Amino acid sequence: MAEIQLRNLQKRWGDFVGVEGFDLTIADREFLVLLGPSGCGKTTTMRMIAGLEEVSGGEIRIGDRVVNDLEPKDRDVSMVFQSYALYPNMTVYENIRFPLKVRGVDPASHDEKVMRAADMVELREFLHRRPAELSGGQRQRVALARAIVRQPNVFLMDEPLSNLDAKLRVSTRAQIKNLTHDLKVTTIYVTHDQIEAMTLADRVVVMRKGKVQQVGTPTEIYDRPANAFVASFIGSPAMNLIDGQVAEGTFTADGTAISGLDLPDGPLTLGFRAEDARLAEFATQAEITAPIYTIELLGDAVMISVRIGGALVSVKADKSFRAEIGTPVSIHVPARICHPFDADTGERV
Repeated sequence: MAEIQLRNLQKRWGDFVGVEGFDLTIADREFLVLLGPSGCGKTTTMRMIAGLEEVSGGEIRIGDRVVNDLEPKDRDVSMVFQSYALYPNMTVYENIRFPLKVRGVDPASHDEKVMRAADMVELREFLHRRPAELSGGQRQRVALARAIVRQPNVFLMDEPLSNLDAKLRVSTRAQIKNLTHDLKVTTIYVTHDQIEAMTLADRVVVMRKGKVQQVGTPTEIYDRPANAFVASFIGSPAMNLIDGQVAEGTFTADGTAISGLDLPDGPLTLGFRAEDARLAEFATQAEITAPIYTIELLGDAVMISVRIGGALVSVKADKSFRAEIGTPVSIHVPARICHPFDADTGERV
């Protein structure tokens, strides 16, 4: 049983607060992603769970043990780092085997365990090589095999794909998803890449400036962001956010009038996703009318952007759509697809 409980977790360096009031229970075998921009506290949180960073306050419980004062080696966790952290003078076989030697596992079982781990990440034919002879993707797989080999209670993965090119990220991401499904081990994964978070996670924790902004399944966070920050961070492209005013159920901004909103009068930030809106055939059907600012061919669709006040607003059109920059377009944005946020706090209304 490897349920993890974090209770009022804190990390400070003098007056600087790195993580504040982090409360969460991570279920046994859950794949949890800590997501946020650089400096938000996600890696610090993981390092405190691993024992690589001292806790300033709060409690960490793994299974039935409080581990605040335990050394990293006594917490039964395995880490996969962004930098791979392989031993250059050892072969792939010896790199994978190393955790078994350090922990005093019966040498008679080493070969079987190493081969099993190597097969899971498709490395058997590379076992005789040294890290310098491998590609970046192969080195990352060695790091995964080394974490797998001793069958820990918890996997901790700190941005393991950020050094890989786009194609390798996709294939290695799929491999991690498949591995964690087969191994059924509680996994905490740190990333700033929202696509990784959405595709890998059972639940996502969105962080900002050391604080948790929202916890939920990828679908919950995508469909109902708790505040404007989460809305702007999740999605590709991010949610459109327009600052304006509501009066008698109608939201207005430059070139924009969206009616049928059940909201109080006053300033408001209104959001909607590019794929939920559509181009209107006639201007009379449109809530937004503005000239095209940019147009991008995506292959399966065309992304059109217009400028509303200080914001760029995007909408997806059919892949056959063609127009020049500066051409006026009409966009249909029904009230039912809109997400209202407080203009001052950013919280969902």
